[in-house]
Amino acid sequence: QVLLRESGGGLVQAGGSLRLSCAASGLTFSTYAMGWFRQAPGKEREFVARINWSGGNTDYADSVKGRFTISRDNAKNTVYLQMASLKPEDTAVYYCAAKSLPSMSFNFWGQGTQVTVSS
Repeated sequence: QVLLRESGGGLVQAGGSLRLSCAASGLTFSTYAMGWFRQAPGKEREFVARINWSGGNTDYADSVKGRFTISRDNAKNTVYLQMASLKPEDTAVYYCAAKSLPSMSFNFWGQGTQVTVSS
């Protein structure tokens, strides 16, 4: 069973920072692209960031570009999302996801961690 477990969410003031972590098990971590998505109450899930198997390629949603940084530590089977300059509109449940090389979509998902940004 592939397991992705997020941690690091919480309550933070606008302008503050938070780092999310996602620990992976049940897969060969270094062969998977990893990503972060988020879903606010009453809204659809949206893409936040992704990183390829080696960490050499990253991609971000325009709404978080310049504020969020995705990284991975393959030795620890962990992907991170460093969030800075947080805004109330960043409030959402953040989900970690994994994608194998031949897959066209993310096929494994974590349970989510709540991030709440107060004004």
